[in-house]
Amino acid sequence: MQAGKKPNLPRRNFIRNSSLAAAGFFIVPRNVLGRGFTAPSDKLNIAGIGAGGKAEVNLPYAWNKGAENIVALCDVDDRMAVNARKRWPNAPYYRDYRQMLDKEHKNIDAVIITSPDHMHAVQAMACMQLGKHVYVEKPLTHDIYEARMLTEAARKYKVVTQMGNQGSSGDDTRNIETWIQDGVIGDVHTVHVWTNRPTWPQGIPTPTGKFEAPKEVDWDLWLGTAPFREFNPTYIPAIWRGWVDFGTGSLGDMGCHFIDVPFRALKLGYPTAVECSVTRTYTGFFQEVFYNDSYPLSSKIHIQFPQRDKMVPVEMVWYDGGLTPKRPAELLPDERLGEGDGGILFEGTKGKLMAGLFGRKPTLLPTKRMSEMTLPVAKQPFVPGGSEGHQKQWTDACKKGFGTYTSSGFDSSGPLTETVLMGNLAVRSFFHKQGQDFPGRKLLLWDGPNMKITNFEPANRFVKREYRKGWSELKA
Repeated sequence: MQAGKKPNLPRRNFIRNSSLAAAGFFIVPRNVLGRGFTAPSDKLNIAGIGAGGKAEVNLPYAWNKGAENIVALCDVDDRMAVNARKRWPNAPYYRDYRQMLDKEHKNIDAVIITSPDHMHAVQAMACMQLGKHVYVEKPLTHDIYEARMLTEAARKYKVVTQMGNQGSSGDDTRNIETWIQDGVIGDVHTVHVWTNRPTWPQGIPTPTGKFEAPKEVDWDLWLGTAPFREFNPTYIPAIWRGWVDFGTGSLGDMGCHFIDVPFRALKLGYPTAVECSVTRTYTGFFQEVFYNDSYPLSSKIHIQFPQRDKMVPVEMVWYDGGLTPKRPAELLPDERLGEGDGGILFEGTKGKLMAGLFGRKPTLLPTKRMSEMTLPVAKQPFVPGGSEGHQKQWTDACKKGFGTYTSSGFDSSGPLTETVLMGNLAVRSFFHKQGQDFPGRKLLLWDGPNMKITNFEPANRFVKREYRKGWSELKA
């Protein structure tokens, strides 16, 4: 060390050493203090961007009854933050996440992001560039390009990441992964995935009327990267999911939960093609109306995947808005398909496998096979607490550092999100009109490594959106 040069100590070491010097104390071994004691220097300092909604699950689970610290809170809507601010009254509160990071970054180790979809990417990138570990609610991003950038940034800045699709930490997900890869139902060639979403308004015209934003809401900050529009109570608090500028519709809400199971079980990567059909809206005299500002009432999407090593090509079919696949012949008339309002159905050369959300209750068809077979034990270790241990798995990994396994780190959840958003690309392309040319149900060919539709150029506008003036282009 050069003379006169001070060592660059990590924050925890600095706090520990300076406290000892000031008080003249010695560190007492953990075993002397008693089992279950957590030294202050071993606690993770967590900030929350988005303090209400799903944050009311994510923050307490990560906080883990005081095992970690919640050191800062941020929300553009003060009404959403009421409960969090009462629970952690000593955590400084901000509306603008940029101000929070600027003023509190020295005291923050990790950040949980639970904002609307259109803000995930810029917020996560800002945190990672400061070396902060990030937990981002599903879907990881609003568009495909953003998902690719966050995946690359996680590697570049060497931070621990997790997407909030908690089913990826569930026992059933690990069981299905093993059963499929061990060939219990042979070579899987088709997967059906369905949900009852949306449970919010979609396929509707843009709202009109003049409204003042509540004093508790900073509407400009809420809009963030999205194009400017006047405030309307139609959009918040959670109805933003159905609007294309803010949310990602049914796919974004539930696709990262349902599709995650076959995505990892079948070792899927970039798809090669996608096509869709959607519910159209008509007025009188059979006049078709296009509501390009919101997602359709329902859709059916076909996504094609190529052969992977010895695994055969796969077609994944997504259904939402009440659409479901045909009941398999092996399912008895009084047996429920999936979980009724959602499910997963694998079709293989030696049988079929059915499951619900997060892969819950995986069941071979016909169901009597479950009692006739000895199924292989899951190869991937179970996560303590299963789905409810998803946040804690991330906080534990943050303490161990970059390279520690998490169930839905960006290396896996980034490509998963790209696949989910391919469905939205197809849906939005469906409504694209160029002059009088309406493509209808058009097969879009996808070059995954280069993030490009190769046979319909207008669709590429949905790969990467333009941010509102004042917001910089996202780069890793």
